[in-house]
Order: sequence, then structure tokens, then C-alpha cells
Amino acid sequence: MNINIDYTKREPIYEQIVREVEKLITLGALTPGSQIPSVRSLAYDLGINPNTVKKAYDILEENGLIISKSTKGTFISDNTSKAKELKIEELINKINEITKELETYGIKKEEIIKRMK
Repeated sequence: MNINIDYTKREPIYEQIVREVEKLITLGALTPGSQIPSVRSLAYDLGINPNTVKKAYDILEENGLIISKSTKGTFISDNTSKAKELKIEELINKINEITKELETYGIKKEEIIKRMK
């Protein structure tokens, strides 16, 4: 699993891991049923604390994207469409934030939509 972490970003590493795994699922690089590295293995590969990876995995499991099977490992769930839904929701929220910011500068929604097209 190829996860890119930017250690200079202000975004917490665990959030970067979550975002990267979601992206890999959405792009089809991680398919339902495929096994992902253990917490310790990924932490070692990334050179970070295992608790950071554990926190990311907990979020991914809470979102229904991964499943931990005792003594067998961690796997991508069959519910991969959820990853796409979460990403779309995140992007729409970003668009809404940017739209609100542009409106504070006096740009009307019609102008924003026109420029987006």
C-alpha cells in the first residue's frame, strides 16, 4: 500500500493516512477483501508511532471502509462505495466554504457558477 505522508503539513498524520486510504479505495487500488498492512507494519514503513496508525484505522473502521478480523488482519470492506460518498461530501463542503468566502468579497453566486463552468 503506497501512502504518501507530508510531514511538513499542518494536517495531522492520522488524517493524511485516512485521506490516502480513502483515495486508494476510490481509485480502485484497494479492492474489497484486500488485506492492508498491520498497524505496526505501516507505522514502521512510515516511520511513525503505531498509535497514529491505530487512530487512522479506527476512523476508517468507524466509517465502514475497513474491517479488522481478530488474528487474521485488516481488510477493505465490501462497502467501498462509502469511500466515494465520503469524498464527494468532503469536496462539496470545500466548494461551499470557498463559495461563502467568495461571497464575502462581494462575488455573487451567479458569477461563481459562471466561472466554474
